[in-house]
Amino acid sequence: MAGGQERLLRRRINSVQSTKKITRAMELIAATRVAKAQQRAQEARPYAEQITGVIQDLAEGGAEVSHPLLKKVEDPQKVAFVVITSDRGLAGAYNSSVIRAAEREIMALRSEGKDYSLVIIGKKAETYFRFRNYKIDAVYHKMSDTPRFEDARTVANKVADMFIEGDVDQVELVYTRFLSMASQQVTVRRFLPLQTRERDETSEALAGFELEPSPEAVLTALLPRYVEARLFAALLDAAASEHANRQRAMKAATDNAEELIIKLSRAMNRARQDAITTEIMEIVGGAEALRADKGDESDLLLDHLFPAELFPDHHPQHFAR
Repeated sequence: MAGGQERLLRRRINSVQSTKKITRAMELIAATRVAKAQQRAQEARPYAEQITGVIQDLAEGGAEVSHPLLKKVEDPQKVAFVVITSDRGLAGAYNSSVIRAAEREIMALRSEGKDYSLVIIGKKAETYFRFRNYKIDAVYHKMSDTPRFEDARTVANKVADMFIEGDVDQVELVYTRFLSMASQQVTVRRFLPLQTRERDETSEALAGFELEPSPEAVLTALLPRYVEARLFAALLDAAASEHANRQRAMKAATDNAEELIIKLSRAMNRARQDAITTEIMEIVGGAEALRADKGDESDLLLDHLFPAELFPDHHPQHFAR
């Protein structure tokens, strides 16, 4: 029985060791990808923030533009949520955190008797919301891992058309903002219409520049770029966050596999010791039985372990003398 347990434990150890190799490889791959994704996110963020600031300054500076992307509804009755998750799992709580945040927003909206719209990026969010019979207006795959600007433009055009045509009164982004390798934050941010800031001296000074052909024309030309840049920055943040979460999850899995291997090895060693002890006891019992049958007072076990021709000084007869 002990030998069978030892074989079972050995098979489990081999299985865990194989899993450990896989999780270690995935950890190294994620570490390589997160460095590149972090660099891309950091490079794209200043542009998105600057174009947002310029548009806000122009809008606050008195540019008279009745652009559809600036249309505000005092009491929005339908809100669209752009939910950014991944196509793959094994990333810890990355996907579930974003999904829970989006679901909370939807439930709060429905409790007020208002409607919602879902634009989903990533298979994980699609699977979750489709299984629970949420209304999904658009789904996009294969762009969460390594986003391209063309991907952001495709989604931005869809969302902008929904807002311009009046299908929704407001658009919210739900994604994970990348702060550092150790910190990522689930964020729900207004996407459309543009949120204006409180007027201050800086915005008034920036809005005082003379622009050609006119502030209205510049604002009209920048608004579509703003939508694309903001969404692209969110996609890059989400991609970096995904890889960072996957690296941590795979490192934790690798560490857990190592601990499990240690525990199983100890259990296997105990099983092996039990098997050896059982065999020794059986030999001793058999030897005692043979000696009792022969009426021999010599110790058959010691005779077997210490043959007289090999260990003359240690043979029991030597001690008897």
